[in-house]
Amino acid sequence: MLDDTDRRILRHYQHAPELGLSDLAARAGVTPATCARRLERMRAAGLIRAVRAVIDWRALGYEVEVSLRVSLDKSVPHAFDAFVAAARQVPEVVEIQTFLGRVDLRLSVIARDMAHYQEIYRNAILPLPHMDDLEALMHVARIKSEEVLPL
Repeated sequence: MLDDTDRRILRHYQHAPELGLSDLAARAGVTPATCARRLERMRAAGLIRAVRAVIDWRALGYEVEVSLRVSLDKSVPHAFDAFVAAARQVPEVVEIQTFLGRVDLRLSVIARDMAHYQEIYRNAILPLPHMDDLEALMHVARIKSEEVLPL
């Protein structure tokens, strides 16, 4: 389990993962050796999964985001696995989530504009296997998107 020192290190690390080890240790109030040892332990335990670059896809010219709520044909064996495998191959599908209930999955699709979205929808989404129902929801605004945890 995490102690106060681990939480302090994680709190600073998640806000500034680009910091060098000595700067992170200074902010967390520990020695660099202690900081390195604890970070490595948390990585080994799977608490820290990755350090990554978050790219603003809008800055790359993608202006449209659509959520597609998908219900699958449950009479087909392995429909879920086949659908997910095919959906993963669509580069503009940036997120796939699964649900319990009437909706089985949600795909988050990005496109440069509406014409590009129509192309993706017709050529890559509609051919996905075993769909029983599909509902598109156009994103208007992202009110909150937070990856920082309250530690």
